[in-house]
Amino acid sequence: METFKRLQMFYMPYKRFFFLSILFLLITTALTVVYPVILQITIDYVIGEGNFEWVPFVAIGFFFVMLLKSVTVYFHQYLGDLFGINAVYELRNALYKKLQFLPFRYYDNARTGDLMSRLTADVEGFRFFLSFGFAQLINVVMLISLSMGIMFYYSPMLATVTLMSMPFLIITVYKFDKKVHPAFTDIRKSFAGMTTKVQENISGMPTVKSLSKEGFEMGRFDDKNTDYKEKFIYTSNIWARYFPFMELIGQIAVVVLLGYGGWLVIQGDLQPGVLVAFFSLVWYIINPLMNLGFIVNTFSQAKASGERILQVLDEREDIFDKPGAIEVARLEGHVTFEQVRHRYDGDEQPALNDISFEAKPGMTIGLIGATGSGKTSITQLITRFYEPDRGRILIDGRPVSDYTLKTIRKNTGVVLQESFLFSSSVKDNISYGNPEATMDQIIDAAKRADAHEFIAELPEGYDTILGERGGGLSGGQKQRIAIARAICIDPTILILDDATSAVDMETEAKIQAAFQEVMKGRTTFIIAHRISSLMHADEILVLDNGNIVERGTHDELLTIEDGHYRHIYDIQYRDRHEFIQSN
Repeated sequence: METFKRLQMFYMPYKRFFFLSILFLLITTALTVVYPVILQITIDYVIGEGNFEWVPFVAIGFFFVMLLKSVTVYFHQYLGDLFGINAVYELRNALYKKLQFLPFRYYDNARTGDLMSRLTADVEGFRFFLSFGFAQLINVVMLISLSMGIMFYYSPMLATVTLMSMPFLIITVYKFDKKVHPAFTDIRKSFAGMTTKVQENISGMPTVKSLSKEGFEMGRFDDKNTDYKEKFIYTSNIWARYFPFMELIGQIAVVVLLGYGGWLVIQGDLQPGVLVAFFSLVWYIINPLMNLGFIVNTFSQAKASGERILQVLDEREDIFDKPGAIEVARLEGHVTFEQVRHRYDGDEQPALNDISFEAKPGMTIGLIGATGSGKTSITQLITRFYEPDRGRILIDGRPVSDYTLKTIRKNTGVVLQESFLFSSSVKDNISYGNPEATMDQIIDAAKRADAHEFIAELPEGYDTILGERGGGLSGGQKQRIAIARAICIDPTILILDDATSAVDMETEAKIQAAFQEVMKGRTTFIIAHRISSLMHADEILVLDNGNIVERGTHDELLTIEDGHYRHIYDIQYRDRHEFIQSN
């Protein structure tokens, strides 16, 4: 119950629905056990003693009991649903909020399909037990207790003999729970793995088709699907082994009841109506105990789901506003790195090692180097996507942690290497970071990113709804909209992480020309593999294995004969010259 205890903050605010539902359940259960009593009275006192004039009254009483039970069942189920639905509404919001604030470190290893499974299947499994499982568990206890009470009132000896097999049924149910809980945990994990595979396949469909790997992907999915099927078959096998045995125990109790109870009736020690009532009451005990397996099943699923939900809620948020963090409307953009060292979780080698540089307001810093040299890591530390292991990062003379996250990120425009667009209008995508932006500001940002012309040609212009992840646009078009989105927030610091990698040379030249105007008065960091994107930078940092191996302007770095930068320049411009000559 530890899992439910830790999640009680989500369902306890709606406990009034739960208690009202239980109140109606109590009435329902009490009315249920009235049936055998009415039946016993009818047989022994109405029919047995010839009081047939009471038959209409008994029938009317029985009808009203059933009518009242129908009303109480309705309110019990409706209020139970209100309890569960409202609780998981809060839980789902909490999970989604948690995902918004988890650091990049978490998403480095998280799987999208697994997270989707936790927010859907696991939350729904937990809701089902809140809505029905709790109540059914209480119903089992109450129904068994009331039934046993009436049975012992009628005949303590017959009740004792009849219920002798019940401890064996309880032990069986307990063993069933010990087996079925791990099985359902494995099912949840397997389902998450299968969901992840589907999500990955759909996202990577262009790659799959371009390499004709449809058959290979079908095989991989079949492996996941087979694992899911086998986990379910294994769980079904547990059910198949335990439920017949539980039913057998119940049938033994009925046989004992009919045998011993019939003998007592023959001996005159028991009225026939009591035996008939006993027959109904014993099933009020056996059926709930057998259904206890189903309740245990829903409990096990809810527990497994709750554990997976708590894994997300318990995840450490290590990037947050420290006490006393200040909020500034607009920063100047003076960025300083002082012997910064950073290593990603799970990596042995640091991504950055003793990085020091200064970018004064309005300066343009170029970052170049081989893949994995640490270029993106520098910009991700500026925006506090990660925290450095050692050293200090200052903005306007203050450590970045002195500012609120909102201050840093509202003053920093980032264009990532892989452009992501939302399934909404072009206008909404550009103004995503600045919802108050006017249409003139949106169009101005698009023009600066050389995106206005192709947007105007779309079916509905800026109101055109884009497909998932910008479907329907070319890579260069998506990237230019992403650039416009960064420009639209009017940032003090602008980070362009290989922002023109998906555009052709002509478009790159247009964007670079627009950038010259956009970058005025802004501190700009440009990550690029093309020398042409960095030639105008005030300082270029050449990185290799997390170290700054060269620094200077474009002209200064070209004077280093055997330098990394000169080597990159020679390769790019020699290849371009040879290409032009050959054509």
